[in-house]
Amino acid sequence: MTDHGRQDFERFTGPNPTGAEEVASAYATGAHDNSRLPIGVVLEISGSGSQIALDLQRINECMADADPSVQMAGQVGSQIKIRVGDSWLLANVRDQRKDRRTDGGIIAHIDFLGEGGEEKLTGRISGFRRGVTRYPIPGAMIYPATTRDLEQIYASDGRASITIGKVFPTKDIRAGLYIDAMLGKHFALLGSTGTGKSTSAALILHRICEAAPKGHIVMIDPHGEYSAAFRTTGQILDVSNLQMPYWLMNFEEHCEVLLSSSGNERQVDSDILAKCLLAARSKNRLAQTMGKITVDSPIPYLLSDFGNILQDEMGKLDKATSSAPYMRIKGKLDEIKADPRYQFMFSGMLVGDTMVDFIGKIFRMPGHGRPISIIDVSGVPSDITSTVVAVLSRLVFDFAIWGREEKTRPVLLVCEEAHRYVPNEKNADGSSVGKILSRIAKEGRKYGISLGLITQRPSDLAEGVLSQCGTIIAMRLNNDRDQAFVRSAMPEGARGFLDSIPALRNRECIICGEGVAIPIRVSFDNLEEHKRPASEDPSFAELWSTDGGEEELVERVVMRWRSQG
Repeated sequence: MTDHGRQDFERFTGPNPTGAEEVASAYATGAHDNSRLPIGVVLEISGSGSQIALDLQRINECMADADPSVQMAGQVGSQIKIRVGDSWLLANVRDQRKDRRTDGGIIAHIDFLGEGGEEKLTGRISGFRRGVTRYPIPGAMIYPATTRDLEQIYASDGRASITIGKVFPTKDIRAGLYIDAMLGKHFALLGSTGTGKSTSAALILHRICEAAPKGHIVMIDPHGEYSAAFRTTGQILDVSNLQMPYWLMNFEEHCEVLLSSSGNERQVDSDILAKCLLAARSKNRLAQTMGKITVDSPIPYLLSDFGNILQDEMGKLDKATSSAPYMRIKGKLDEIKADPRYQFMFSGMLVGDTMVDFIGKIFRMPGHGRPISIIDVSGVPSDITSTVVAVLSRLVFDFAIWGREEKTRPVLLVCEEAHRYVPNEKNADGSSVGKILSRIAKEGRKYGISLGLITQRPSDLAEGVLSQCGTIIAMRLNNDRDQAFVRSAMPEGARGFLDSIPALRNRECIICGEGVAIPIRVSFDNLEEHKRPASEDPSFAELWSTDGGEEELVERVVMRWRSQG
């Protein structure tokens, strides 16, 4: 560029803009280094962002640059830098529109991300930190952020971190997540179906397991997808080997399983259940040595004792109600005992005091080189799935509370399809799982519990739960309501990144919050075949082009179907 470039900037800023001597010097040398030539000027300043004017000719020149970061300069979602005294202010371009007053002018809004010093020899950003100390003034020059600048900004500051992919638009800058910051304040992974959400979740968990091989991770897997991904590095638990004792349920969870009534009848039934359950627990020798116990105490009891006590209470002449409530509870209990699908939880073999072994197995204490337990609840009967998840979640919380003085190991609880368990007010059913997960979201970090929520419908999540997540990893969201919901939960400085969520490719995401230095757009690494979850969509074209063996296939499926217990 020659004098034409200088005239463009005078058009925006008047005859003596801030830094005009520097611009004139850069053009006079004839050295056409795009990173050292301005692309626009600041027009207005506000607390979190600014309005700027960009020069179309300069943006077009930058598009031909060899540096991929400079190629993106001034475009929506790109980073630019502004000189403020002897430091640089980094910002993100949120939007663009044509300036009607000039031919080659573009008006854009930017969001401030942070600031850093200037390396005197190279002019790059160094010592980057989040937040703004000094704001630029209208007329300040705007420059492209280079790949070398971004390397300084995204470089780890020494805290423990994991790398999960590449920073967009660069080709070689690794995107990292700070483990303590991400897990200490919970995280959420959001994305529509088919965007690579399950594979990305597996990638993050694999990286955490590699960084912390003695960790304690519990994952609730509602579709049986993750067993394939962690077969060699995790403990896989499903209805065949979970062996979850029924007596670990508290009173509220017992009510969800054994009571089928509603309204006034439910209150009568719950009073009877509480009385009989406490009496059954009190029969155990463990309860007799402990003195006072409550209906919630995790004390083993025999289902036969509970049934006999219920029968005795029903036979009393001075009972307050008819026999109908007793018959309802007895009928439900007999139904569960006879149904083979419930054997993983209500088997007579589970009456022993196995609480220590069960918690050690679930929480990986000790881990024996397998820091993650995948709890596949796809085979659990649908009417008690939420209760099983509630018991597991509550065990995590109660263990952390009662282990405060022991300085227990932190536990990460990852919940796939989280909107099923912590729904918003419109879909809330008052279930115990929603209450306990909401409580973990609000109070868990005080006790060393981290919560990871994975969902395809963030707008169906309880709003208070998502707002408690310090790090949000947002993949492509196709639904307007979901996009608006995530936007309201994100920090102000990430708004420009959020606008690109509908345009993300598969296995790309926007990460913002505590786990990263500044909001970033990331392209996830490819995961090895044996580490991927079994979530691949079937190929209709391929599977519908072959035949043979259908009769035997149907027979095998029907056999498994009938013997599902």
